[in-house]
Amino acid sequence: MKEQKSEERFSHQIKVSLLLFPFEKHLHFIIFVTYLFTNYDIIMKLSKSFVPTLKEVPADAVIPSHVLMIRAGLVRMLSAGIYSFLPAGYKVVKKISDIIRKEMDAVGGQEFHLPALNPKEIWEQTNRVEAFGDTLFHIQNRDYVLAPTHEEIMAYHAKGELKSYKDMPQMWYQIQTKFRNEARPRSGVIRGRQFLMKDAYTFDKSWEDLDVAYAGLEKAYRNIFDKCGIKYFVVGAASGAMGGSKSEEFMVQSDAGEDTVAYCEETGYAANVEVAQSIVEGAKRCDESKELEEIHTPDVKSIDELCEFLKIDETQCAKSRVYIHDENPVLVLMLGNDEVNEMKLDSVLGGQVRPGHAEELKEITGADAGSIGPIGFKHRIIADLRLKDANNMFSGANKNSYHIGGIDFQRDVEKVEYFDLRTVQTGERTINDDGTLEVFKAIELGHIFKLGTKYSEALGATFIDEDGKEKPIIMGSYGIGVERVMACYLEQNHDERGIQWNKELAPFHIHLLGLNMKKENVKETSEKLYNELKQTGYEVLFDDRLDASAGFKFNDADLMGMPVQVVVGEKGLKEDSVEIKVRKTGERFSVKLNELSDKLKEILG
Repeated sequence: MKEQKSEERFSHQIKVSLLLFPFEKHLHFIIFVTYLFTNYDIIMKLSKSFVPTLKEVPADAVIPSHVLMIRAGLVRMLSAGIYSFLPAGYKVVKKISDIIRKEMDAVGGQEFHLPALNPKEIWEQTNRVEAFGDTLFHIQNRDYVLAPTHEEIMAYHAKGELKSYKDMPQMWYQIQTKFRNEARPRSGVIRGRQFLMKDAYTFDKSWEDLDVAYAGLEKAYRNIFDKCGIKYFVVGAASGAMGGSKSEEFMVQSDAGEDTVAYCEETGYAANVEVAQSIVEGAKRCDESKELEEIHTPDVKSIDELCEFLKIDETQCAKSRVYIHDENPVLVLMLGNDEVNEMKLDSVLGGQVRPGHAEELKEITGADAGSIGPIGFKHRIIADLRLKDANNMFSGANKNSYHIGGIDFQRDVEKVEYFDLRTVQTGERTINDDGTLEVFKAIELGHIFKLGTKYSEALGATFIDEDGKEKPIIMGSYGIGVERVMACYLEQNHDERGIQWNKELAPFHIHLLGLNMKKENVKETSEKLYNELKQTGYEVLFDDRLDASAGFKFNDADLMGMPVQVVVGEKGLKEDSVEIKVRKTGERFSVKLNELSDKLKEILG
């Protein structure tokens, strides 16, 4: 009822102000500003606002950012991988979005707002319905999908409008909700089924122009993350389902990350393990090759078990994995316990690649997993570079409970092809042998791609060049996870008490705490300061709750983590002073009321 009356009052004020506007401009302004400040009071005063903080750690929250978002009243989970942003949390989202918009506009970006509901036929033209698989949300009994990204739709609009080289370059972007049907959503907003993303697209007439656009967006991304106060690094990456040539990811080191990266602090080398390379010694070739020998190896299925049974080193073993490439079997050989890097394998083979199923292996090889090898394998064989020209090796015999020794890759494995197929490990030397790699988990903040003509060719987005020839538009794609920026900031900026916001992202600049608001002098001074600070231009969260104890208010303030706390209490007011606490450093100052403005300016700017 109260909200309804408020809305009716505002509606009446607007009607009156519009009628008076041509003659009484100042009255219109006063009415509008009065309304705004009245409603901002409701948002900024804790006694009347919705900031549901929690003392206990939620059972389903594991990583710090997820715990803090829930406990500090920033988000609430609606369903697995789907989160509602509450007022304080949404203020942060809007601030991140504003930083992104400013930097995108500075490099010539033009903001769009595209439909999240897309005709499936457009996605079928680029074969990404199949590429995304079960991750793509389909509308039941309708020919539509919920967009996980918007390359197709941007290319569709470019097709209809960019007809000549004179129409380019163009840079289009949006901040829009995306949908991906994650099988196992986790880590709060970091891996969700619905999320907010800034996606940008460039359209150029030449590869040289794409290079210029790409460099401009890379710089804009650095500015965005710097202004948000996030420590990040940039890695070379695989393009995956996006396609294209050059691709780089902006990453944050975190145990909560879903990506694994290889990084060298000495040289600055960084790459996603999907593409990372290193220098590591291969299998040694002996002067004399032994004869092939079949060995009975009961209950031996792993490399470690084989080494223990035969008393050999793992570098004498060739591990076998069967993959299905476009319905054809391929044997992949790795040295010892090296792991197949399936992204590298995809790049080598192209097409559709999957591991062979257990029930397929015996039909293809004659044996189950653990007893498979290259001798007698009738299909394509590829091997990692560490196995090139190796001899006197051991591998499966394609016969259960048997292995073969004395394998010479030059003599016994016909038409074997060698590629870099392994996943790098911590402690290995960088590809230039000038540093040592560390491999760790990381969160992807942003990803930039040189798409080239994949989407323009599929959708027929062409233009007429200077010579009158028809050519496909050359595209780039550039994404930032808006909610991930927030989560990554929290991963890096918290302590055991709660969040430590900076001024740029904080929901409010100042957390004003009135201790014992039932005391008239505390109430009067707090209200006065609240109004003065707002008028100065600060965003202020005022804890004016009457029944909350001082300890409860302090705990909530540290949990919510605004950059500065201003504490009004009876003890300080006896000396005409208030206390300031800087949340990030824990520093405390007793400040005279008439000096408060200068001190806040010194701290906050």
